[in-house]
Amino acid sequence: MRLLGKALTFDDVLLVPAFSQVLPKDTSLSTQFSRNIRLNLPLVSAAMDTVTEARLAIAIAQEGGIGIVHKNLTAQQQAAEVAKVKRYESGVLRDPVVITPTHTVRQVMALSEQLGISGFPVIDGGRVVGIVTGRDMRFES
Repeated sequence: MRLLGKALTFDDVLLVPAFSQVLPKDTSLSTQFSRNIRLNLPLVSAAMDTVTEARLAIAIAQEGGIGIVHKNLTAQQQAAEVAKVKRYESGVLRDPVVITPTHTVRQVMALSEQLGISGFPVIDGGRVVGIVTGRDMRFES
């Protein structure tokens, strides 16, 4: 294991406010996270079971960082969390879960509970003909 000669913590550094010739638009905070991953913002979430799952990983990715999904899930659950993150892009799902007009309310409610999704585009013949949301199903049983 290689040890670095010097390390600083937050309390070891004091920045004195002053005029700077460097403009914010001319700066870059990007960093190489791994051989194949470059982060626009050096922000990485902790891989702790009370910290990172899909919601936080998506939020951090939107800011240019990366979220590490914790290991206290089964392999299938981890894969499902990662799939949620990968499907989400700039607030738009690239590959949304869709339903057809032939789906029953019971089927849609079961799908919603199983996947943790509250809204489904309704597709008929390759065209979007509507959307079913959690509000539509709120009083159904």
